[in-house]
Amino acid sequence: MTSTRRLSPAEALDVLLEGNRRFVLGAPLHPNQDAVRRSELTAGQEPFAVLLGCSDSRLAAEIIFDQGLGELFVVRTAGHVVGPEVLGSVEYGTNVLNCRLVIVLGHDSCGAVAAARAAVAGEAPAPGYVRDIVERVTPSVLAAQAAGLHHESDVIDTHIRHTADLLLDRSRVLAEQVAENRVGVVGLAYHLAEGKVRLVTSRGLPEAATGDPLTPAAI
Repeated sequence: MTSTRRLSPAEALDVLLEGNRRFVLGAPLHPNQDAVRRSELTAGQEPFAVLLGCSDSRLAAEIIFDQGLGELFVVRTAGHVVGPEVLGSVEYGTNVLNCRLVIVLGHDSCGAVAAARAAVAGEAPAPGYVRDIVERVTPSVLAAQAAGLHHESDVIDTHIRHTADLLLDRSRVLAEQVAENRVGVVGLAYHLAEGKVRLVTSRGLPEAATGDPLTPAAI
């Protein structure tokens, strides 16, 4: 099995950004997606990053970052909202699987964010458990409005930052790993039309790792 778990948080981010660059350019490598890789992984998994992303069907992590089987530990919820199951999954990825990077992946035209904005504007509440998702996104919408931010991209960015902060606030395990420079947390925004990601926020990564997502540092 090709191991990548010894990558530093910054190196792990570079691998993902380089994969996204290939995807944007229409030149993906589709690595580690064959029968040999499938067979290797029966012995265990060694992903190098945890990815907490929105459940949106247009946000398939291994495709947009051009990664293969066993390389990403993916957790997805509508609006990348955080609950106990998400926190436990993220901690499993960093504490048990030794992932060095946690990605929060949001995107434009997010239905959960749109529903929360509509609810704040006074529209009828969503039915069933969808209301719970909307209520978890609403604090981000209110925070953006309080800061005078009303453009969709600004609200999306605020929600991505809020999710990253929430992970660190609620998970002592993750907060300690970041404080000890063992794990980094990064927020990325995905643009559906272009297919590219944009850096929104980072915790526990050197400044050099926060440049233009399409010109990552050498791997």
